[in-house]
Amino acid sequence: MIEDYKNFLKEILIDRVELQERIAELGAEISRDYAGKELLMVSILRGGVFFTVDLMKSVDIPHKVEFMAISSYGAGVRESTGDVRITFDLQTNIRGKHVLLVEDIIDSGHTLSSVIERLSAQHPASLEVCTLLDKASRREVEVPIKYCGFDIEDKFVFGYGLDIDDYFRGLPFIGVVDLEKYVPEE
Repeated sequence: MIEDYKNFLKEILIDRVELQERIAELGAEISRDYAGKELLMVSILRGGVFFTVDLMKSVDIPHKVEFMAISSYGAGVRESTGDVRITFDLQTNIRGKHVLLVEDIIDSGHTLSSVIERLSAQHPASLEVCTLLDKASRREVEVPIKYCGFDIEDKFVFGYGLDIDDYFRGLPFIGVVDLEKYVPEE
């Protein structure tokens, strides 16, 4: 049984208010940029769904949403394995549509680079990336990020969609794990 997150929470990196203020700013920017265009947001599950829902509330132009599930992390793993698998694919044809990929965090870039390559082959009118968190110091593959909520340092973060062994996604803030106190599940 995993323990209470408070036992290994080192700090709250981004609190609820700061998250919502920045998401509102991103929503306003996206609304301006896509005015008059048919916008399709593609949320990367599972972590991206929390950010996507709040972002959708802040985008005041008509838009649709789709979902993709990608797997590149194993249980208890803090880094992508590099083996990117699509576990749930789009149900919509994106040819000729303005697609905005919505992701919770971009780390090495391998996962999103694979998704971009796959979706580009379907000939959308445009394909842009919106991420809540960018951990650029860990980037191994360049990813073109148009909208970024927060640039963060190389820290093990959780909450607001980000998980630890599939727990704690529902926390209303982004916290940092104290690696001296956290012991991964076996």
